[in-house]
Amino acid sequence: MTKYNADNERIKRKYFAYLKEAIRNSEATVDAAAKALARFEAHTKHKDFKAFHYEQAIAFKKHLAEQKAQQSGEKLSKATLHATLTQLKRFFQWVAWQPGYKSRLQYSDAEYFNLSEKDTRIATTQREQKAPTLEQIKHVINSMQNQTDIEKRNRALIAFTLLTGARDSAIASMKLKHVDLIEGCVNQDAREVKTKFSKTFSTFFFPVGDEIHTNVAEWVTYLREEKLWGNDDPLFPKTCVALGATMQFEIGGLDRKHWSNATPIRTIFRKAFTDAGLPYFNPHSFRNTIVRLGEEVCKTPEQFKAWSQNLGHEKVLTTFLSYGRVVCQRQGEIIRDLANSEKYMRSDINQLAKAIARQVRKLT
Repeated sequence: MTKYNADNERIKRKYFAYLKEAIRNSEATVDAAAKALARFEAHTKHKDFKAFHYEQAIAFKKHLAEQKAQQSGEKLSKATLHATLTQLKRFFQWVAWQPGYKSRLQYSDAEYFNLSEKDTRIATTQREQKAPTLEQIKHVINSMQNQTDIEKRNRALIAFTLLTGARDSAIASMKLKHVDLIEGCVNQDAREVKTKFSKTFSTFFFPVGDEIHTNVAEWVTYLREEKLWGNDDPLFPKTCVALGATMQFEIGGLDRKHWSNATPIRTIFRKAFTDAGLPYFNPHSFRNTIVRLGEEVCKTPEQFKAWSQNLGHEKVLTTFLSYGRVVCQRQGEIIRDLANSEKYMRSDINQLAKAIARQVRKLT
């Protein structure tokens, strides 16, 4: 069985270069496109893209809807279907304009990758984003051991995520020099820190409690004064794994290197929450926690604008639309309070009307 098509590989390579260099998509987006095309080619047995017909799109759409996720064993979610089919639609719209394909493909045939309107609504509906409360995060931190270098790092890592709201990919790439304890801020310099959209901005420590600030400060001081690490050393170094006396791999403390990605950070978070008897919340969920705190403590538009910028958002609307959804429980509380306020207002108005009527009767 053919496992690849040379012509397909050439046009895919050109398309991936277009996504990365012309459209300026991230590596993750390019990888998503590659994965979608690999699924489609496996279904068509690597048939040449020049022979693409809308019936292939319909057949693949039905095939994909029957596939099951590897981890859960359940059918792929509508969101996964929508994302995969959207990648394929974009590719075939692009390839229909390429030399050698123009005369063979119909641009409109790519529309057959669309899901139904109902399934599209299901796939694109924003669900309530789960986030831990401030009390839950502090409980997790207080439950963590703080004796060995690894334990100190893990505890400070969770405290730092709450204190700054930084993304896990940025945290994994930060150096000691990026933290200024005197000013109480972190300089997220995109030249060295892997920030979203490669933006450079400063994050001042959020007011989440003195104990959180102290935990982070002690960690930075420990690295500088006890470990004698310098500015270019990692803020949160990877774990050193080496052969022990029994010729088995063992944890040997801290390695003076950065994590290559954020996966170890999420692993640390998962274990910390599980050990504390709480459901797992990923590092990104802390940003939702911080936004909800901001909605409570910020009293003016200027204050919330500063809070939003502190998260790296250029526009306040980004904070409101992406993180500012009112959780269902709070939604109910607000509506009930409004109903009670309206009832009290009607009662006050009725009492005022009666008082005025009594005064009028006295005068007459």
